[in-house]
Amino acid sequence: MRSEIELLINEASDPELGSAGRSAHAEPEDDVMDAYSRAVIAAAEKVSPSVVYIEVQQPVRSRRVNIPRMPQETRGSGSGFIFTPDGFILTNSHVVHGATKIEVTVSDGHKYRADLIGDDPDTDLAVIRINAPNLVPARLGEAPKIRVGQLVVAIGNPYGFQYSVTAGVVSALGRSLRAQSGRLMDSVIQTDAALNPGNSGGPLVNSRGEVIGVNTAMILPAQGISFATSIDTAKFVASRLIRDGKVSRSYIGLAGQNVPLPRRIVRYYNLTAESGILVVSFEGSSPARKAGAREGDIIIGFDDHPTAGIDDLHKLLSEDRIGHKSSLVVIRGTEKLSLEVIPEESQSRTSK
Repeated sequence: MRSEIELLINEASDPELGSAGRSAHAEPEDDVMDAYSRAVIAAAEKVSPSVVYIEVQQPVRSRRVNIPRMPQETRGSGSGFIFTPDGFILTNSHVVHGATKIEVTVSDGHKYRADLIGDDPDTDLAVIRINAPNLVPARLGEAPKIRVGQLVVAIGNPYGFQYSVTAGVVSALGRSLRAQSGRLMDSVIQTDAALNPGNSGGPLVNSRGEVIGVNTAMILPAQGISFATSIDTAKFVASRLIRDGKVSRSYIGLAGQNVPLPRRIVRYYNLTAESGILVVSFEGSSPARKAGAREGDIIIGFDDHPTAGIDDLHKLLSEDRIGHKSSLVVIRGTEKLSLEVIPEESQSRTSK
């Protein structure tokens, strides 16, 4: 027994001893580590030329802006990536929204003035544009090919440290995340790739260097919980912003809150949902008011779709509803009514 222990100690201290016995186990592990490293390096090298550092000036949003010596503007920064050869850049809405000046630093260190093409707070996406030569656009991937557990790489400028690379895996798909506008963003990707302030707007890429998401948020008290807007959502929003400078959505002009329905009402009308939207107020002469809706009504359906809450109604108020007659089903007292409403184009970021 003593000789066996001595042999093990000698092998641990002398790499020449027992190497044959260990190599069979060590080599596969080394190969795995090397493959992982190669994948991260290749993805980062492929997309890094497309990543940009964004600096903005924004007006101070404070009631005390008229106080002497108080700065009238504040500086901020974020990330983005070039997705067309002619200088269109995707980033987050919260990075550039309301900016009075936007400057972009590309991978070779040159800085350019950027123009805001459009932003959409409801998906936290924005498109800006620079006029610069020899730009390298990132290759865009496809959302249906994303799998839970696959390797992902995030590139951005956290706290101004430009072109920082972090890696992780896709933790979950199909998450929902509340935008600053109040609307719910669907099909959000959850990852454990470390993000920090300044990473916002940077690309989330797969091992082939294809962008599969736009990094948008992290949960600050937690570790390893970060979110990215799906690339398919980004493609749709970017195309609308380039074409129109905005993403059109419909609205019916009311404020409401989610409430449970009395069980007797659910049973009597054989409803599929046990909650609805209590109408609290209206915006002036809004489409909902014109349709005959009243404060105290509970909305339970829109165009043959049940609405268990405000988020359900948001999803149904899409661009193709603008100007088209739709049915708004409400419970008034104990009576079920169907009202004819014509949604209008939303002018407010918080209207329903």
